Amino acid sequence: MKQRRIYRSENGDTWWLCRADGRVFIIHEANIPSGGRITEIEIGEFLGNGKMGPEHQALLHVIGKLTELEA
Repeated sequence: MKQRRIYRSENGDTWWLCRADGRVFIIHEANIPSGGRITEIEIGEFLGNGKMGPEHQALLHVIGKLTELEA
């Protein structure tokens, strides 16, 4: 699996953009005080319903950087 950290919040939650077995998805790693739970989230679900938290904006920034590489 390949992964890239896209955002780490002040409370220690971390979001990773991941690719494995032909899939691209997000992994959310909760902070230790919250239990450290790791959750896989499909890209559509992660960005769905107008979600615009800093972790969502960070993913959109990474996607935007990819388009700059094509120019």
